[in-house]
Amino acid sequence: MTAEEPYTVELASDVYAYVQPDGGWCLNNAGWVSDGVSTLLVDTAATQTRARALYRALADTTVPAPTLLVNTHHHGDHTYGNNEFMPATIVSHAACRREALASGQHLHLLWPGTDYGDVPILGADITFTDRTTLHVNDIEVEVIHPGISHTVGDSFVWVPHRRIVFTGDLVFEGGTPFFLMGSLSGSLRALQMLRELGAETVVPGHGPVTDPSAFDRAERYIRFVAEVAEKSHAAGLTPLEAALGTDLGEFAELRESERLVANLRRAYAELDGHPEGEGVDPFAGFMDMATVNGGEMMTCHA
Repeated sequence: MTAEEPYTVELASDVYAYVQPDGGWCLNNAGWVSDGVSTLLVDTAATQTRARALYRALADTTVPAPTLLVNTHHHGDHTYGNNEFMPATIVSHAACRREALASGQHLHLLWPGTDYGDVPILGADITFTDRTTLHVNDIEVEVIHPGISHTVGDSFVWVPHRRIVFTGDLVFEGGTPFFLMGSLSGSLRALQMLRELGAETVVPGHGPVTDPSAFDRAERYIRFVAEVAEKSHAAGLTPLEAALGTDLGEFAELRESERLVANLRRAYAELDGHPEGEGVDPFAGFMDMATVNGGEMMTCHA
């Protein structure tokens, strides 16, 4: 574990967030909804050790082990720990299941020095394509696919009776938005869908619990990327050249600012007419980020 230990936030008597500071690479958030008899878990963690810590934190709130587990998208920091919560039924968007199984232990390729422990890849048992409603006894929880955004198979988890939304990686609070494997325009649409919920409390995929103002902060950055992409693409610059020559201004303080070059790769693909979620090599995007990062691969903090 890092110097800053994960912590649990009681958002309501039946909804909790689990936050892993500082929310950087591989330090995601999770959470759960429980009536004291049944429990639904949102996402897991990047390593077996961190998933077990999440399990203990859940148990410390005296709720039962989850029978339902929602994965908001396929990235390993949100799914590698699934096995620690079996035999829960895993629910995700159909594309999330497909990508999880296809990409396998992808974090191992990016950060081979990390001790992930025993993290078998488990795809969803139940999938949906648009939205579904899950029931924690009398509590209704809506799981909604906003379209291609952070990835091709994102979901956010809406708890309407508490006006609480778990956004997955549609929101990085204090961190740089990231849509290399998804869509710039789709990310904007997803933020608008989140606004329309009327949420009062927002649990981002990374970073501290916040409020709907997070949607505006994310949108400002994404529109900044779009503007940089349009100008640099027209000037014949590569995404790497554009990123190296860009003044981030107010966004320089966000964690993982190197994501600009990966986001520009996605923006360029859309300007070139590629369908959302297609036309970009993710590995090349990570290599570009390493270049921006001074030639070193970014650090996995898990």
